[in-house]
Order: sequence, then structure tokens, then C-alpha cells
Amino acid sequence: MRVAGHSAAVTEALLDQVVQQTHEFLGALGDGRVGTRVTAEELRRQLEAPLSEQPQDPAAVVGDLIRAAQPGLTLMSSGRYFGFVIGGSLPVALAADWLTSAWDQNAGLFAPTPAASVVEEVVGAWLKEILGLPTHASFALVTGGQMANFTALAAARHHVLAAVGWNVERQGLIGAPRLRVITGAKRHATIDRALRYLGLGTDGVEAVDSDDQGRMLPAALARVLGEERQPAIVCAQA
Repeated sequence: MRVAGHSAAVTEALLDQVVQQTHEFLGALGDGRVGTRVTAEELRRQLEAPLSEQPQDPAAVVGDLIRAAQPGLTLMSSGRYFGFVIGGSLPVALAADWLTSAWDQNAGLFAPTPAASVVEEVVGAWLKEILGLPTHASFALVTGGQMANFTALAAARHHVLAAVGWNVERQGLIGAPRLRVITGAKRHATIDRALRYLGLGTDGVEAVDSDDQGRMLPAALARVLGEERQPAIVCAQA
């Protein structure tokens, strides 16, 4: 095995080093402390270092990273973490993620990486089957909640404006019909950020009363929807 710029022995030693650290970290999930007590300033002191102009020993770099970062790691996949709605990685997902890094493919186009493109197609078909969506529906795999809300709002903006005869991709938003954006009072912050990215802004957001779990109250939503007859996007929360 050989990686550009490194001998097989160096590469294998680095991977062995990371495997050992992985075993130690996963071994602590059952009874290790879930949260962290380290401060941001303490982490900065450990992680900040002068930018070197010369190559460094790879094993030392990895070792320093492990020692400096470990105090700031939370045991999110322990089954005892309740800070946010964050799922822990399954062993098979962890192994597949390692393969993804080792294969090191540019997955942006079919031409350089056919396998990645077809995997995406298959996953999209599975998701549509699970959600009961038409097989011809489009889909996108995004990086997280921010881009999920951005993508959904972009699709909604296109659909709602097209319904009133406005092609937002060609005509832009200057002179476009006014859009109502209706959200829950306890919406996620990524919705507001996505609205700013999309040029819709947040001044016109209409907030619907929500319960103590963040769920929109149906009666309140019906009342807001009945107030005006303009094109509207509803960011539902249930």
C-alpha cells in the first residue's frame, strides 16, 4: 500500500494509530463521562500552534490532535446523551465512513466517480419508498439541517411563484409578487437564515403560536392562513 508522498509503512502506522484511538474512544461509551468540562480557552491553548513552514512527523501530528481535542469531545453516541436530537453512528456507518475517506473520491460528477453517483441514486430511491413519494420525484442529499431548510424553501419559493406566473430562476425577485412566509413561533434558527440566503428576508415572517413542545397550533395556523389570500409558504412544525 502506498499513498502519494508517504511510504506504505508510514501510512499503515498512521492507520493503526487511529484504529487504536478509535477502540479506546468507543470503549468509553458505556461508562465514560458524557459531557465535557473543558473551557473554550483551555481548548485553544491546547490546539493553537504556530503554522509550520516545514513538514511535521505525521504520527506526532495525529497524536497531538488526539491529546488536544479529546477533552472537548462529547460522547454523543453513548446512548446517554440527551442534549440535542442527535443520533449516534452505527458501527456499519462508521466503517463505511472510513471507506469514504480512504477512497477519497470527488463525488460531484458521474464522470470521475460513477460509484458515488449511483449510490446516491439508490439511496434517493430508498428514501422515496420509505416516505411514500412518487418514483419520479427529485431528491437531494444535503449536509444538514441548514441546507435542508434552504433547499426546501427554495423549492417552495419556485413552486409558489410559478403558480402565479412568475419564474424566479429567470426573473429573480425584483418585482416579484409578495410571498407570505408562515412559521411556528418556536421555529429553528436555520429557517430565518435560509430566508435571508434566498432573498426573502425575515421582516415579513408570520409566526404561528406553538405549544411548549414547539408544535404549531392547528387553530392558530388556520386563523393566520385565512387572514390574507396571497401566495404563501408554510414551514410546518408538528
